[in-house]
Amino acid sequence: MSIELIYEDDWLVAVNKEPGLLVHRSWLDRHETRFAMQLTRDAVGCHVFPVHRLDRPTSGVLLFAKNAEVARTLTEAFGSRAISKTYLAVVRGYLEGEGRLDYALTRELDDIADKFADADKPPQDAITHWQGLAKVELPFAVSKKHPTSRYSLMQLSPETGRKHQLRRHMAHLRHPIVGDTSHGDGRHNRFFREQYQCDRLMLHAAGLHLSHPVTGKPLSITVAPDQHWQRLATEFGWSL
Repeated sequence: MSIELIYEDDWLVAVNKEPGLLVHRSWLDRHETRFAMQLTRDAVGCHVFPVHRLDRPTSGVLLFAKNAEVARTLTEAFGSRAISKTYLAVVRGYLEGEGRLDYALTRELDDIADKFADADKPPQDAITHWQGLAKVELPFAVSKKHPTSRYSLMQLSPETGRKHQLRRHMAHLRHPIVGDTSHGDGRHNRFFREQYQCDRLMLHAAGLHLSHPVTGKPLSITVAPDQHWQRLATEFGWSL
Protein backbone atom coordinates (compact mmCIF):
# COMPACT_ATOMS: atom_id res chain seq x y z
CA MET A 1 0.00 0.00 0.00
CA SER A 2 2.70 2.48 -1.02
CA ILE A 3 3.69 4.55 -4.02
CA GLU A 4 7.11 5.54 -5.40
CA LEU A 5 8.00 9.21 -4.89
CA ILE A 6 10.28 10.54 -7.64
CA TYR A 7 10.30 14.27 -6.77
CA GLU A 8 9.26 16.37 -3.80
CA ASP A 9 9.77 19.92 -2.56
CA ASP A 10 7.71 22.36 -0.44
CA TRP A 11 5.13 22.87 -3.20
CA LEU A 12 5.13 19.81 -5.46
CA VAL A 13 5.31 16.05 -5.36
CA ALA A 14 5.59 13.65 -8.29
CA VAL A 15 5.08 9.91 -8.18
CA ASN A 16 5.61 6.97 -10.47
CA LYS A 17 2.09 5.69 -11.10
CA GLU A 18 1.91 1.97 -11.73
CA PRO A 19 -0.31 0.69 -14.56
CA GLY A 20 -3.84 -0.09 -13.43
CA LEU A 21 -3.82 2.46 -10.59
CA LEU A 22 -6.56 5.09 -10.63
CA VAL A 23 -5.52 8.70 -10.02
CA HIS A 24 -8.37 9.36 -7.60
CA ARG A 25 -11.57 7.82 -6.30
CA SER A 26 -14.34 7.50 -8.86
CA TRP A 27 -17.94 6.35 -8.53
CA LEU A 28 -17.39 4.47 -11.80
CA ASP A 29 -14.95 2.19 -9.94
CA ARG A 30 -16.65 1.88 -6.59
CA HIS A 31 -14.89 -1.34 -5.66
CA GLU A 32 -11.33 0.00 -5.97
CA THR A 33 -9.43 0.60 -2.73
CA ARG A 34 -6.08 2.01 -3.94
CA PHE A 35 -5.74 5.45 -5.53
CA ALA A 36 -2.65 7.45 -6.45
CA MET A 37 -3.96 10.60 -4.75
CA GLN A 38 -4.53 8.92 -1.38
CA LEU A 39 -1.28 6.94 -1.53
CA THR A 40 0.65 10.14 -2.29
CA ARG A 41 -1.07 12.01 0.54
CA ASP A 42 -0.16 9.25 2.97
CA ALA A 43 3.44 9.19 1.73
CA VAL A 44 4.08 12.94 2.13
CA GLY A 45 1.83 13.59 5.13
CA CYS A 46 -0.32 16.37 3.66
CA HIS A 47 -3.20 16.89 1.29
CA VAL A 48 -2.30 16.90 -2.40
CA PHE A 49 -4.11 18.36 -5.39
CA PRO A 50 -4.17 16.64 -8.80
CA VAL A 51 -3.15 18.97 -11.66
CA HIS A 52 -3.35 16.55 -14.60
CA ARG A 53 -4.29 12.93 -15.15
CA LEU A 54 -3.01 9.69 -16.57
CA ASP A 55 -5.31 7.03 -17.93
CA ARG A 56 -5.67 4.08 -15.61
CA PRO A 57 -3.56 1.69 -17.78
CA THR A 58 -0.76 4.23 -18.34
CA SER A 59 2.30 4.20 -16.08
CA GLY A 60 4.76 6.96 -15.24
CA VAL A 61 5.11 10.52 -13.98
CA LEU A 62 2.08 11.90 -12.15
CA LEU A 63 2.34 15.38 -10.61
CA PHE A 64 0.47 16.81 -7.62
CA ALA A 65 0.52 20.23 -5.92
CA LYS A 66 0.64 20.66 -2.16
CA ASN A 67 -1.69 23.66 -2.02
CA ALA A 68 -4.61 25.04 -3.99
CA GLU A 69 -2.79 28.12 -5.32
CA VAL A 70 0.05 26.11 -6.84
CA ALA A 71 -2.53 23.66 -8.19
CA ARG A 72 -4.32 26.48 -10.03
CA THR A 73 -1.04 27.71 -11.51
CA LEU A 74 -0.07 24.26 -12.73
CA THR A 75 -3.52 23.48 -14.11
CA GLU A 76 -3.38 26.71 -16.11
CA ALA A 77 0.13 25.82 -17.33
CA PHE A 78 -1.08 22.43 -18.57
CA GLY A 79 -4.06 24.11 -20.24
CA SER A 80 -1.90 26.70 -22.00
CA ARG A 81 0.55 24.03 -23.23
CA ALA A 82 3.40 25.48 -21.16
CA ILE A 83 4.29 22.04 -19.80
CA SER A 84 5.75 19.47 -22.17
CA LYS A 85 5.11 15.75 -21.74
CA THR A 86 7.15 12.84 -23.08
CA TYR A 87 5.88 9.28 -23.39
CA LEU A 88 7.29 5.96 -24.53
CA ALA A 89 5.12 3.53 -26.46
CA VAL A 90 5.42 0.20 -28.25
CA VAL A 91 3.38 0.18 -31.46
CA ARG A 92 2.54 -2.29 -34.18
CA GLY A 93 4.63 -2.04 -37.36
CA TYR A 94 7.63 0.05 -38.35
CA LEU A 95 7.30 3.80 -37.83
CA GLU A 96 10.64 5.45 -38.47
CA GLY A 97 11.90 9.02 -38.49
CA GLU A 98 9.77 11.69 -36.86
CA GLY A 99 6.64 13.64 -37.55
CA ARG A 100 3.82 15.82 -36.31
CA LEU A 101 0.22 14.67 -36.46
CA ASP A 102 -2.44 17.38 -36.42
CA TYR A 103 -5.67 15.42 -36.38
CA ALA A 104 -8.75 16.71 -34.58
CA LEU A 105 -10.60 14.27 -32.33
CA THR A 106 -14.30 14.02 -31.65
CA ARG A 107 -15.31 13.84 -28.01
CA GLU A 108 -15.02 10.31 -26.65
CA LEU A 109 -17.79 9.89 -24.12
CA ASP A 110 -18.22 7.35 -21.34
CA ASP A 111 -21.60 5.63 -21.41
CA ILE A 112 -22.33 6.51 -17.79
CA ALA A 113 -20.14 9.44 -16.78
CA ASP A 114 -20.87 11.48 -19.92
CA LYS A 115 -24.46 10.45 -20.61
CA PHE A 116 -25.65 14.07 -20.29
CA ALA A 117 -22.74 15.58 -22.24
CA ASP A 118 -23.18 17.20 -25.63
CA ALA A 119 -21.91 14.61 -28.10
CA ASP A 120 -22.52 16.92 -31.07
CA LYS A 121 -19.72 19.35 -30.28
CA PRO A 122 -17.24 19.81 -33.14
CA PRO A 123 -13.95 17.86 -33.05
CA GLN A 124 -11.23 19.32 -30.82
CA ASP A 125 -7.81 20.14 -32.19
CA ALA A 126 -5.23 17.52 -31.23
CA ILE A 127 -1.51 17.55 -32.01
CA THR A 128 1.06 14.85 -31.31
CA HIS A 129 4.78 14.84 -32.13
CA TRP A 130 6.28 11.40 -32.66
CA GLN A 131 9.75 9.94 -33.14
CA GLY A 132 10.84 6.39 -33.86
CA LEU A 133 13.52 5.20 -31.43
CA ALA A 134 13.99 1.51 -32.26
CA LYS A 135 12.35 -1.37 -34.08
CA VAL A 136 12.25 -5.16 -34.05
CA GLU A 137 11.10 -7.91 -36.39
CA LEU A 138 9.94 -11.10 -34.69
CA PRO A 139 9.70 -14.55 -36.32
CA PHE A 140 6.01 -14.95 -35.51
CA ALA A 141 3.10 -14.75 -37.96
CA VAL A 142 0.58 -12.81 -35.91
CA SER A 143 -1.22 -11.77 -39.08
CA LYS A 144 -1.96 -14.26 -41.86
CA LYS A 145 -0.66 -11.70 -44.37
CA HIS A 146 2.92 -11.68 -43.07
CA PRO A 147 5.32 -14.44 -41.91
CA THR A 148 6.89 -12.13 -39.34
CA SER A 149 5.69 -9.31 -37.05
CA ARG A 150 7.20 -5.87 -36.65
CA TYR A 151 7.07 -3.42 -33.76
CA SER A 152 8.51 0.00 -32.99
CA LEU A 153 9.57 1.81 -29.84
CA MET A 154 8.27 5.37 -30.04
CA GLN A 155 8.72 8.66 -28.24
CA LEU A 156 5.44 10.59 -28.20
CA SER A 157 4.95 14.20 -27.16
CA PRO A 158 1.34 15.43 -27.07
CA GLU A 159 0.98 19.17 -27.62
CA THR A 160 -2.67 18.99 -26.58
CA GLY A 161 -4.33 16.85 -23.95
CA ARG A 162 -7.41 15.21 -25.42
CA LYS A 163 -8.93 12.07 -23.97
CA HIS A 164 -6.98 8.99 -25.13
CA GLN A 165 -5.15 11.27 -27.57
CA LEU A 166 -1.98 9.20 -27.98
CA ARG A 167 -3.89 5.95 -28.30
CA ARG A 168 -6.27 7.39 -30.87
CA HIS A 169 -3.58 9.20 -32.83
CA MET A 170 -1.39 6.12 -33.12
CA ALA A 171 -4.41 4.08 -34.23
CA HIS A 172 -5.11 6.77 -36.85
CA LEU A 173 -1.56 6.32 -38.16
CA ARG A 174 -2.24 2.55 -38.43
CA HIS A 175 0.34 1.89 -35.71
CA PRO A 176 -1.81 1.18 -32.63
CA ILE A 177 -0.18 0.92 -29.22
CA VAL A 178 0.32 -2.64 -28.01
CA GLY A 179 -2.11 -3.55 -25.25
CA ASP A 180 -4.70 -0.92 -26.20
CA THR A 181 -8.01 -2.77 -25.83
CA SER A 182 -10.09 0.22 -26.98
CA HIS A 183 -8.25 1.39 -30.12
CA GLY A 184 -5.65 -1.30 -30.72
CA ASP A 185 -5.25 -4.60 -32.59
CA GLY A 186 -6.61 -7.57 -30.66
CA ARG A 187 -4.41 -10.10 -32.46
CA HIS A 188 -1.20 -8.34 -31.47
CA ASN A 189 -2.46 -7.69 -27.95
CA ARG A 190 -3.16 -11.41 -27.59
CA PHE A 191 0.27 -12.28 -29.02
CA PHE A 192 2.03 -10.14 -26.41
CA ARG A 193 -0.07 -11.68 -23.64
CA GLU A 194 0.70 -15.23 -24.70
CA GLN A 195 4.31 -14.85 -25.85
CA TYR A 196 5.63 -12.30 -23.36
CA GLN A 197 3.06 -12.37 -20.51
CA CYS A 198 2.41 -8.72 -21.34
CA ASP A 199 -1.17 -7.97 -20.34
CA ARG A 200 -1.00 -4.19 -20.22
CA LEU A 201 -0.98 -1.02 -22.27
CA MET A 202 2.57 -0.31 -23.45
CA LEU A 203 2.38 3.42 -22.82
CA HIS A 204 4.62 5.09 -20.22
CA ALA A 205 4.70 8.75 -19.17
CA ALA A 206 8.47 9.16 -19.09
CA GLY A 207 8.84 12.85 -18.30
CA LEU A 208 7.38 16.27 -17.53
CA HIS A 209 9.29 19.45 -18.36
CA LEU A 210 8.12 22.76 -16.90
CA SER A 211 9.00 26.01 -15.19
CA HIS A 212 8.62 25.58 -11.44
CA PRO A 213 5.37 27.37 -10.45
CA VAL A 214 7.03 29.10 -7.47
CA THR A 215 10.74 29.48 -8.21
CA GLY A 216 10.42 29.79 -11.97
CA LYS A 217 13.43 27.54 -12.50
CA PRO A 218 13.38 24.85 -15.20
CA LEU A 219 12.28 21.51 -13.82
CA SER A 220 12.45 18.11 -15.51
CA ILE A 221 10.90 15.13 -13.77
CA THR A 222 11.63 11.79 -15.38
CA VAL A 223 11.20 8.15 -14.50
CA ALA A 224 12.43 5.04 -16.29
CA PRO A 225 9.96 2.34 -17.35
CA ASP A 226 9.45 -0.54 -14.94
CA GLN A 227 10.94 -4.02 -15.02
CA HIS A 228 8.22 -5.26 -17.35
CA TRP A 229 9.38 -2.76 -19.96
CA GLN A 230 13.01 -3.55 -19.23
CA ARG A 231 12.42 -7.25 -19.79
CA LEU A 232 10.84 -6.62 -23.19
CA ALA A 233 13.62 -4.19 -24.13
CA THR A 234 16.21 -6.83 -23.35
CA GLU A 235 14.26 -9.38 -25.40
CA PHE A 236 14.07 -6.98 -28.37
CA GLY A 237 17.61 -5.57 -28.07
CA TRP A 238 16.37 -2.08 -27.28
CA SER A 239 17.98 0.52 -25.01
CA LEU A 240 15.51 2.45 -22.86
